[in-house]
Amino acid sequence: MPTVAISRDELFAQLGRTYTEHEFDELAFEFGVELDEVTSEKIEATKSSTVKLTQDQLNALSDEVIYKIDVPANRYDLLCLEGIVRAFKIFLGDMDAPTYNILPTPNSTMTVIKNNTDTIRPYVVCAILKNVTFNEVRYQSFIELQDQLHRNLCRNRTLVAIGTHDLDSVQGPDFVYDARNPTDINFVPLTHTSENTSFNGSELLDCYETNVTYKHLKPYVPIIKNSTLYPVVLDSNEAVLSLPPIINGSQSRITLNTTNVFIECTATDLTKANIVLDTVVAMFSEYSSDPFSVEPVTVNYVNEEKEIVDSYVTPLMYTRKETAPVKLVNSLIGINVKPEDMAVLCNKIQLGPARIIEDDKEEGPVLEVTVPPTRSDILHAVDIAEDIGIAYGYNNIKKTVPTTHTVGGEQPLNQLGDLLREEIARAGYVEVLTHGLCSTNDNFTALGRPVTAAVSLSNPANVEYEVVRTTLLPGLLKCLQHNKSMSFTNGFKLFEISDVVLPDDKHVVTETIVGAKNSRRVCATYSGPTSGFEVIHGLVDRIMTLCEVAPMKDYVASSGSKYIQVHCREGWYYTIRELKEDGSDVSGTYFPGRAAEIILISPNQNDGNEVVVGTFGILHPKVLGSFDILYPTSAVELNLDPLL
Repeated sequence: MPTVAISRDELFAQLGRTYTEHEFDELAFEFGVELDEVTSEKIEATKSSTVKLTQDQLNALSDEVIYKIDVPANRYDLLCLEGIVRAFKIFLGDMDAPTYNILPTPNSTMTVIKNNTDTIRPYVVCAILKNVTFNEVRYQSFIELQDQLHRNLCRNRTLVAIGTHDLDSVQGPDFVYDARNPTDINFVPLTHTSENTSFNGSELLDCYETNVTYKHLKPYVPIIKNSTLYPVVLDSNEAVLSLPPIINGSQSRITLNTTNVFIECTATDLTKANIVLDTVVAMFSEYSSDPFSVEPVTVNYVNEEKEIVDSYVTPLMYTRKETAPVKLVNSLIGINVKPEDMAVLCNKIQLGPARIIEDDKEEGPVLEVTVPPTRSDILHAVDIAEDIGIAYGYNNIKKTVPTTHTVGGEQPLNQLGDLLREEIARAGYVEVLTHGLCSTNDNFTALGRPVTAAVSLSNPANVEYEVVRTTLLPGLLKCLQHNKSMSFTNGFKLFEISDVVLPDDKHVVTETIVGAKNSRRVCATYSGPTSGFEVIHGLVDRIMTLCEVAPMKDYVASSGSKYIQVHCREGWYYTIRELKEDGSDVSGTYFPGRAAEIILISPNQNDGNEVVVGTFGILHPKVLGSFDILYPTSAVELNLDPLL
């Protein structure tokens, strides 16, 4: 969830109300957000363990109380002070939801050189805020909203990049969006205003990539660096306004004295570009001389012959109607509100005006709500029901026992896992819960395994979340890696019982190929000076005994003991055999000659076929080196599904 940091005093001043910390916490809960932390600039500075400040430096920091508020990831209208204040005031009944107005005739145009921009960043949308009045608080909020949108909806500028410019400092009313050779783009970037230093596109990206002063811009450099053409926004005099998605030009910088703001959003996704533009306009058009009004811009796409091939006017500021059956809303929330009262509740959550349209013969009355441009999160009747639940008040919903004749029970596989957790913990192992996503390197290469098929993410947040894990072992090894400060003198034992996800092209549900299946595994590691094959072998025998699976009959006979067979299922046996170096994809994980496969024979297998249910042994030194583990480590990973 995104976290928005705002000044408590400024928040209360704009709300026209004051609250104690507890009272505001309750208000935030009722509205559906969370007061995550109460802090200040000075408190934040003292939290850092890496940077030690002198007393004079601490005294210079502000004691102003800062509220850090967690907002839902899909509520882009709550990512700034203006949005939160407006939503709270409407919720409390202190104001009505505003009506957004697009001025009639566009006076400005944005010409897009389609053939060039299609190769790198094909879309652009624009708007103009006229006669805006900024002060320090409004200016900072304007900048912070752009940063929040860039981090969230814009996916770190890969989908959308926002450029805001002082309209009076550039030459309009005609602007150009093009993609050009990096060496043909020359301008003074916003980061070098005082130096008055001009860069071409290649030089600027090299500067941002290597100079630690601009490390905050380095993550955006790879978005366009390897492209033959760089996107660029220019005014009528060919002056560079921005090099999206990297930086704006110095000439058009926004200041406290700016009154007319030109906004352009370049994008790879037109839908998200319109949402971003509508959000920025809706939040800050309230500071215009004509509140909640915006001047549109005509966007023309031209081909090589300068002919217009496509055209539209932005911003959309689209207000739409959505419906939800009253019966469905009541059933989802667990309330019994009359249709007329439900329509009134919609005004508290910016979904008004609402009305009851003709009754549906089967569903009864149907609620029709008005969705403003700031509520792009409303996609379905369920979303309407959720917001009505917030307006009604979750604390006002009466608790009832569901009318059902069924009795819940634990799935056998979950029950087996819970029982094993208790027993393995009694054996001295500490349970951990690790991430279900990991990097391709950790899942395969670092374990000495060939890279094979795995469920992968098309747009991972970072390199650590590339694939869904096919083994539990990397998670345990990373736990060891990050706990090197612990004492390993007596050994360090970890275990996890959880799911991995394996490719499965044969798994079909309702004629749709899912292509993957879950597999419940138990994995354990023992790291320390005395780690050995026999310790982890003992855990394997203990798990099998608990699952009532006996060793092979010849092994039992040679041991002269019949005790183990008393508690074993008829026809269930297991044995181990050496894991050959070239016999398995996992052989590279273990030290040669010190690893084994676990073989299960049960009545569930046809004709007594042997099934490999797991492996265990001493981990290879190269694997330990990949995870920076200093002590010998043994491990076991066992599939629990066949043991049911």
